[in-house]
Amino acid sequence: MSSKPHNAPTEPVTPTLQAPWRLQYLESIDAKEKNAGPPKPGTGSFLLDYWLTPQDDQKNHVIVRTAEGMILLNAFPYANGHLLVALGAPAPRLLDYTPAQRASFWGLVERATDLMERTLNPQGINTGINQGRAAGAGVPQHLHAHLVPRWGGDTNFISVVGQVRVIPSSLEAMWERYAAVARGMNP
Repeated sequence: MSSKPHNAPTEPVTPTLQAPWRLQYLESIDAKEKNAGPPKPGTGSFLLDYWLTPQDDQKNHVIVRTAEGMILLNAFPYANGHLLVALGAPAPRLLDYTPAQRASFWGLVERATDLMERTLNPQGINTGINQGRAAGAGVPQHLHAHLVPRWGGDTNFISVVGQVRVIPSSLEAMWERYAAVARGMNP
């Protein structure tokens, strides 16, 4: 006698998340790309591309830009308000930067921490660097820090059971929220 219920699926079920409101967003992206003309060549590092195009800071979700680097929203966040910190000069390893550059980098990480605390009031912040592809770096040629705001219970059943991450705010709305606070902070 089998312990498997007679109506149990024989193959694993792939979860489906219905989000019909995204169609308008996807179609608007397609229209923007068509109207923008042919793609422009990049450097191979979106961080360097963003650094070289300060006129596109809002579009690229760069919140703070200094003479040395920038603080921006992660386009693929682990949680709402996930920030990236990078120097303008790309280097693959922390120790490839000069002591002065490292001081600027950590100064930007501190500024991003202050900005996150003032804007979102998280109960905690994960701060980290993934140096090298084997360590999980998505852009291994341009070292950057991640700051992820955390709250008790922010990983719920949808993440665990459905293996889906829920990000309730758009990048544009989150950029506006951070930018408003950043304008009131001392540089």
